[in-house]
Amino acid sequence: MIQRFSGMLRAVLQPNLAPNYPSQAAWLVLRLVAGFVMIHNGLDKLSNIESFAQAYVQVIGLPFPIFFSYVAAYTELLGAPLVALGLFTRPAAFGLFSTMAVAMYHHIKVAGLSIPYLELSMLYAAVFFVFVINGAGLFSLDALLAGWLNAMTPTSQTLESVKEKETTLVS
Repeated sequence: MIQRFSGMLRAVLQPNLAPNYPSQAAWLVLRLVAGFVMIHNGLDKLSNIESFAQAYVQVIGLPFPIFFSYVAAYTELLGAPLVALGLFTRPAAFGLFSTMAVAMYHHIKVAGLSIPYLELSMLYAAVFFVFVINGAGLFSLDALLAGWLNAMTPTSQTLESVKEKETTLVS
């Protein structure tokens, strides 16, 4: 059970990118910038949640507009720093990608396929989608934790040798 959970956690944390240091440094910069500039979106929503709920959430027909406004705001306030730190990046980026997908839907519903309205939410969505697929990169807390989990989890050879020793001791 623990091994299965550890394997699933490693799969979520392990980045897909090769350890090319200049490329990884660029991923780090993108992650930091995207994470830090996204924080203000959550703060803006919380500064006047009723206004945001009425102008954005109610317009697209979601039920419980205040509730979903809080969900969006806290997804941005919690997810953006996690992306910046590179900690649980895939789940955090998925939440942020989802809020940007809803924002894109709102912009299309209100203004049609108007690029000036869509561009920022499209750009954010694309960046967060890349992090959902690739993970945080080499310079991240995710990579550090995945490496630690790899070192702490016994390999199948080690498990087989332990089982052999157990059967030898029992016989």
